[in-house]
Amino acid sequence: MTTPTVEEIDKVSKLIQGARIALVTTVNEEGQLVSRPLAMQDREFDGTLWFFTQDPSPKTEQVAANDQVNVALQVDKGWVSIAGTATVSKDRAMIDELWTAQAEAWFENGKDDPTVGLLRVRADTAEYWTVESPKIVTMVKYAKAIVTGDRPDVGDNATIDLH
Repeated sequence: MTTPTVEEIDKVSKLIQGARIALVTTVNEEGQLVSRPLAMQDREFDGTLWFFTQDPSPKTEQVAANDQVNVALQVDKGWVSIAGTATVSKDRAMIDELWTAQAEAWFENGKDDPTVGLLRVRADTAEYWTVESPKIVTMVKYAKAIVTGDRPDVGDNATIDLH
């Protein structure tokens, strides 16, 4: 495994900056994948993502039994898929740092609600797909690929090891 470069981490950080909702996938007791939308917390990506969650909940029980998760994001010009490990935290300082009016709506007693928890996802890998060309140029590239039988070159795809 290679250590990720500052540029690679910066690329992922810039892609997910501004994303509001992520689909977080856990594994249930039967081994099935379960996805649900969670609000992204506004922090610079440093290899860790944070989400408010109720604890206890099915999601936190699933993470306790199997910490492998995936976080999928649609971003401005593409998609990002982050595979990693999750833990549930009741870190008061982090709850205070990340608390928003949006989080307030989910907890009856605000940030002092005993069910307030944070889902912490430490990224192992990040795969991204981006489309930099305007939509019309992308469509022309698709049309050309259909005619020539080649694959369309419509964007950038990479997987980054974030260990």
